[in-house]
Amino acid sequence: MARYTGPVCKLCRREGGKLFLKGERCYTDKCSFDRRPYPSGQHGQRRAKVTEYGLRLREKQKVRRIYGVMERQFRRTFAEAERMRGVTGENLLSLLERRLDNVVFRLGFATTRAEARQTVRHGHVAVNGRKVSIPSFLVEPGDEISIRERSRGMARVAAAIEFAERRGIPEWLSLDRERLVGKVASMPNREEITLPIREQLVVEFYSR
Repeated sequence: MARYTGPVCKLCRREGGKLFLKGERCYTDKCSFDRRPYPSGQHGQRRAKVTEYGLRLREKQKVRRIYGVMERQFRRTFAEAERMRGVTGENLLSLLERRLDNVVFRLGFATTRAEARQTVRHGHVAVNGRKVSIPSFLVEPGDEISIRERSRGMARVAAAIEFAERRGIPEWLSLDRERLVGKVASMPNREEITLPIREQLVVEFYSR
């Protein structure tokens, strides 16, 4: 399974904004972007003129990197969003939000989406009582997502839950902290996705 394994702070600096890829560290003064809010390399501080194509490309790359999705998988997700009824950009964000690795992160079972992806791949997560180890699995309203019984004693899950209380949980999800069980209350809508994303630019990039 392809995934990015390089330094994630460079991604934030390249996209010109915090993508919160390192969990709690991103909220402290240790954040690399706060200290150097420009792309890495000797030409990072140059003021380069950005074309319309470049603007759309950067937005597409930003969304990919936030959700930890590689290009081919992202393109397939966009194609699925196009086939759905409604606004393509909002459909795309809804599909990305409903990925199991993202839901695990949103519920607070992991501090980052990369950690959530690993948690799912290692078989620590169950959906409606059955183990699911596919990060791209799409949840539906009414589904219950839980940490499996044998995995509930993991120290990083307890630390992630504590951090999630400060971060907050979106309204389309609910969480029973005692049982480590989350539930999908509804489909995510655009107003509940507070990430700094301009999805229309992504639509324009693939529609050119």
